[in-house]
Amino acid sequence: MTKPVAARGGFSRRDFLCTLGAGALAGCAPAGKPALPPGETFGMSQALGHRLLGGNFPAPDAIRHTGVLIVGGGISGLSAARQLARAAVDDFLVLEMESEAGGNSRAGHSPLVAYPWGAHYLPLPGPEARDLRELLAELGVLQGDPGAAKPVYDERYLCATPQERIYRNGLWQEGLLPQRGLAADEREQQQRFHAHMQELKQARGKDGRRRFALPMALSSRDPDWLALDRIPFSQWLNANGYTAPSLHWLANYACRDDYGSDYRQTSAWAGLHYFACRNGEATNAAPDAVLTAPEGNAWLARGLAASAGERIRSNSLVWRITEDKHGLTVDVLENDKSIRYQARQLIWAAPAFILPRVWPDMPGELKAAAQTGEYSPWLTANLHLADFPEERHGAPLAWDNVLHDSPGLGYIVATHQLIRRQQRGTVFTYYRALHDMAPAAGRRLLLETPRETWAEGILAELERVHPDIRRQTTRLDIFRNGHAMRRPTPGSLFGGQREKLAGFRSPRIALAHADLSGFSLFEEAMDRGIMAAERIMKSAGLTN
Repeated sequence: MTKPVAARGGFSRRDFLCTLGAGALAGCAPAGKPALPPGETFGMSQALGHRLLGGNFPAPDAIRHTGVLIVGGGISGLSAARQLARAAVDDFLVLEMESEAGGNSRAGHSPLVAYPWGAHYLPLPGPEARDLRELLAELGVLQGDPGAAKPVYDERYLCATPQERIYRNGLWQEGLLPQRGLAADEREQQQRFHAHMQELKQARGKDGRRRFALPMALSSRDPDWLALDRIPFSQWLNANGYTAPSLHWLANYACRDDYGSDYRQTSAWAGLHYFACRNGEATNAAPDAVLTAPEGNAWLARGLAASAGERIRSNSLVWRITEDKHGLTVDVLENDKSIRYQARQLIWAAPAFILPRVWPDMPGELKAAAQTGEYSPWLTANLHLADFPEERHGAPLAWDNVLHDSPGLGYIVATHQLIRRQQRGTVFTYYRALHDMAPAAGRRLLLETPRETWAEGILAELERVHPDIRRQTTRLDIFRNGHAMRRPTPGSLFGGQREKLAGFRSPRIALAHADLSGFSLFEEAMDRGIMAAERIMKSAGLTN
């Protein structure tokens, strides 16, 4: 079993930094070891975001006009833009606060290879994810009929083998669920859990819908199953006789990986959704295969952005939205100057918690719903390696490499998909969800902790499995994301507040973001963007 989570608010900065490894508090390499590699700190523009709290923006000195203004250039905003463009609606603009669009699906580039800063894979989409399958067909990744039960996918995007491995008790093992050295009872529980999840993938509620569908809006509304949202995932496991430490570790890892939260603080409905919602298959791949590329999901973001073209405006911070009988007035900070946009309609595709800060006349109940919810802080690091590091015994290097007893989630290998295997260098992308403290405390840590401290802790962690990784690392960059995703805490999905966001209807303003689903997945963000665009077009009389 994993160690207990520290009491919320009772986990000190020093306690946390002690988990980063030897030398972390000093922020330098221990005596006798090579100096820390150079690098930079990147991340979401907290300076711009925090400016919303202080206000004091310059008065607008120019006016621009557009039909539809999309605020947020992440996956939901880009999906909305694509949907408008496909319907021949070209009078729109996308405003993105960051220097480039893509949200959590952005990437970095080196002379050797591209690498992700966030989301890095897409499970095979099931038949319910029709729009996603059509996008993949447009991009040439899904070949043939998008509606086929088992489509054919471009081999270059199917994750090469081995796909994943785990380091436990001094040995690498294939797969993600620990197998070696387990008692017969634990193995039996693993088999029973797997069979149970396969059953839930096919199960339907009293309304005829799949109990756990993707996108989640298509899931059954059977009250008996929605009630699972009220309890933690850990409680559901114990109540169903799943007490095996390896299963509890897997459940917690899954919640940390997809939701940025501990399984004791994650809705049981969300925990089961992780295991039971994905039912995609392929003619030329196993059901558990994923689609990926060296740059993570950035290729998907680019595919969506192509429809918007030059209508995307980066470095654009929306700081005030007002509505009158003629339309919407939106004030935007661009390069330290304010621009006033006049628009007929608006799609809000940024995180929900920001909207009350910029829309003074936001309805009270909607404002309360937007302000409810927790957001997970995340840390990503990219380690540029001169050569592949020394390996411990066991299964060979995989695309996804997980350390069992580790504060981090492990790392992926950017060059794993490349056909040319003789190159020496590579990039390891390391992920860590700050799940073991209150989100606000995690955000403070991200802001206050120097890059050198993070770098030392990450190298010390990875040295357990790659003794020479410090010597092989030529550069180590850090990416901070204080509000990476909304956490599906118990009661947050079907307790009313999220549903108020998802159910909001207005002829001029539509909401679009994975926040409306209650957790951050590519499929959810895309679905919410498409639905918002369709509502806007219907309100404007552009669709039937």
